[in-house]
Amino acid sequence: MSPTDPIADSPRRRVPIVVAIVALVLVFGGVFAWRSAKLSAAETGYAPPPVEVSVVTLAAETLPQSLRATGSLQAVQEVMLAPETAGRVVAIRFSAGQQVGRGAPLVQLFDAPERADRAAAVSRLRFAEIQLRRSRELETSGAEPRETLQQREAEVAQARAAIQQVDARLAQRTVRAPFAGQIGIRHVNLGQYANAGDPIATLTALDRLYVNFHVPQQDLTRLRVGGTVSVKSDALPDQEFTARINAIEPVVGADTRNIVVQAEMANPGRALRPGLYVSVGVEQAARAAALLLPTTAIQTSASGESVFVIRQGKAVAVPVVTGAEVGNRTIIESGLSAGDQVVTTGQLRLQPGAAVTVAAPAAARSATQG
Repeated sequence: MSPTDPIADSPRRRVPIVVAIVALVLVFGGVFAWRSAKLSAAETGYAPPPVEVSVVTLAAETLPQSLRATGSLQAVQEVMLAPETAGRVVAIRFSAGQQVGRGAPLVQLFDAPERADRAAAVSRLRFAEIQLRRSRELETSGAEPRETLQQREAEVAQARAAIQQVDARLAQRTVRAPFAGQIGIRHVNLGQYANAGDPIATLTALDRLYVNFHVPQQDLTRLRVGGTVSVKSDALPDQEFTARINAIEPVVGADTRNIVVQAEMANPGRALRPGLYVSVGVEQAARAAALLLPTTAIQTSASGESVFVIRQGKAVAVPVVTGAEVGNRTIIESGLSAGDQVVTTGQLRLQPGAAVTVAAPAAARSATQG
């Protein structure tokens, strides 16, 4: 075999290649193992940086208690005037906006037939009375039996009843004010034929008004019949009125869970009008040692409401029971104490037990940066 035989040289050529491949595998394997060990060590000792949050320190304060609601005014006495019977309007004795007294005649319907019937009834009564006097004289002398006298007495009674019946029909031909008040815009004209029940005008007593307003069910215990409320209207912004609660609806609204409350108030000078919207206030004794928290600090979940409190540099989730809202703050009924540091911003990035740093107030940061 020749020294230059390629078949003889082939094994010798493959040895360096195999050695090189093995060396590369060892190098890359060592590098990979070193990096894996380094990453594993880094992960084992890793700790996330503290979360920067803003906090408020709770302090007990005296809270003036008041309940505010929006209500509307309603007339204590208001009616749509209408005739009890049909007829032609022959007289209108009022003007729109006029103040009228109780019993004042306002509209007169044609009543000539009723007046004629009354005149006939009066004539029958007079004749019956003459017959009765004659029967009494005859009965005393024994010239007429007792039964005839009794019949004459019955005829007189019937004649008087007939007059009363006609008078009732005549009264229906005149529409009168059932109480003193102010007349609204009239809806009838002279000569018009009005049917029974057709609207004539509204009569409203403005001396006293009802104030109707709604309160949430949780505020029911703060109200009582006989208690007073303050009333203000945009129509008279410089005046405040006082009303007294006279009724509280016994049933809570199924849809709103609100309760209807009615108060009654005087309306001096008739300055207020039914239908006006008003602001109603119920003032009560101030609440001492109240804890108030910015509403944005409270988190709501299926398990209830909670806040994050800073304790030993870590965030702790604390369940709370909240009360009424006062502006942009909420009363904390239970769960927190005065002196607690509660997270107000940054809580969405927190987990229970997370380390935190408290951000310096804006004024302090500016001074530091300056």
